[in-house]
Amino acid sequence: MIKVLLILLLASSCAARAQQTLVPVAEPTARIFAQVTSDARVQRALQQIELNEPQAIEEQIRITEIPAPPFQEQVRAAYYLEQFRSRGLADAYIDTEGNVIGVRPGNGNGPLLLIAAHLDTVFPADVDTTVELRGGRYYAPGIGDDTRGLTVLLSILEALNDNNIETEADIMFTGNVGEEGRGDLRGIKAIFRDHPDIDGFISVDGVNLRRITTGGTGSRRFEFRFSGPGGHSFGAFGLPSAIHAMGRAIAKISELRTPLEPKTTFTVGTVDGGTSVNSIAADAVFAIDMRSNDREELALLESQAKNAALAAVTEENARWNNPAISVEFVLIGDRPVGSTPVSSPIVQVAALAFDAIGIELQELGISSTDSNVPMSLGIPAITIAGGGEGGGAHSPGEWFAPTNSHVGPQTALLTLLGLAGIAGTTPALLLEISD
Repeated sequence: MIKVLLILLLASSCAARAQQTLVPVAEPTARIFAQVTSDARVQRALQQIELNEPQAIEEQIRITEIPAPPFQEQVRAAYYLEQFRSRGLADAYIDTEGNVIGVRPGNGNGPLLLIAAHLDTVFPADVDTTVELRGGRYYAPGIGDDTRGLTVLLSILEALNDNNIETEADIMFTGNVGEEGRGDLRGIKAIFRDHPDIDGFISVDGVNLRRITTGGTGSRRFEFRFSGPGGHSFGAFGLPSAIHAMGRAIAKISELRTPLEPKTTFTVGTVDGGTSVNSIAADAVFAIDMRSNDREELALLESQAKNAALAAVTEENARWNNPAISVEFVLIGDRPVGSTPVSSPIVQVAALAFDAIGIELQELGISSTDSNVPMSLGIPAITIAGGGEGGGAHSPGEWFAPTNSHVGPQTALLTLLGLAGIAGTTPALLLEISD
């Protein structure tokens, strides 16, 4: 009992130090959330998370050392499925897309809340992911993004089960595939396709807990593929070149102007083509990434880039008076634009959780995460980090330091319970979509 009181006093003093001002919170929401944080079982769960954090870090290391590039997450998924089942999700399974899914039933009177972390990393399968401890930091590719999120979900499951916390809402726990790169959010897209009854979504992604992501930056990625007859550089001189057309297109695209607000960007990231130095190129291709925080601006940018490529083809063909070059636009990535309003209970509850744990909420962010998908569908969604300190994400020098890392799963737990409700104690603040 003394330990519980100490934790309550600690939470109270932390909240007093770090009251956020970015999110106006409705009084009924604050009142219900206060009931959640004062529940003795919840206080014991928070204490357990802190005490068990060293074991959680060991689990984080084990998961990190299982390589999981996009489209090659199977081994990590099989291991993660075992962890779900050993933590009470007896019916957990791997779906047809490769996602690991387990549902912790509520009392049958609430919504369905999804909490997820992504299984994949950006690194190829042959990259060494052995974790090394140097100077208080753990170094390994993928140690933070998003192995930390996967670990947080397991910590939450343990805390709920060990403290006999039943929720109003059903909670779907997921380790999803395909968040990174050409994975193109395929895992989360499949989940929302197959489970249209999901009412809210929390993504736990990365480290450095300081913001709530409430907006989804959209992106459209294409390969622009140029083709023509090709030929010998001397004997067939006079034929148009696929590479020349590609060069003209890149030059035109580089001169496009985009607004600073809403932020809208583009880059030609890779180029390829041709056969040899003494050949007129029969083929050429570049990959272009276009992003915006606004649907209309993204659509406009895509149209301008395609028109630039078409104009480049026309110019190259006209230069040689031969209509032999053509261009094909192949979509390789589509991340929808979306947002969750500050007035949504999911944002307000997360902000209250930051206060309760004593974390300074520094910003409401916009980025490209799994939350893009539900946001674009009008489903309340946020992304928060998993705690600890880190840097070098997406690089071989990625690192993680477990400095106060327990606050990540603590914040996620309080957010989860505020939204899902505690059976017989507090209602679910997350509304069913049908409501």
